[in-house]
Amino acid sequence: METTLQEQELLTKANEVVDLLAEGKFIEAMENYLADDVQLFEGNNPAKIGKAFTIAEEQKLLDTVTAFHGYTVTSGPAVKGDTTFYEAVMEFDTSDGAQHRFEQAVRTQWKDGKIVNERYYHA
Repeated sequence: METTLQEQELLTKANEVVDLLAEGKFIEAMENYLADDVQLFEGNNPAKIGKAFTIAEEQKLLDTVTAFHGYTVTSGPAVKGDTTFYEAVMEFDTSDGAQHRFEQAVRTQWKDGKIVNERYYHA
């Protein structure tokens, strides 16, 4: 199956996002790629709505991180229409001494080159 030009552009953007995440540049990725009215979902939790709110919530988490061990894409990204998909593993330690490892599938919907809706499915 061939991808359209729009799908190729979204695949490029998805790769740019995961490259930033792999470097631990979470806030930069969010500032560059989230739409102002974005909706982000962690599993079945209620949506975090709005770019500013979402970035503020991410910063609260990052303020507790004492060691970042990586964000590794294990499959994808792939694209279909206005949606990209990938699987990744994220590992980090927090100031409470906990070690975190999240295996996740990520579904991202794009509009005008920005993320408008994203859901993380964790294992």
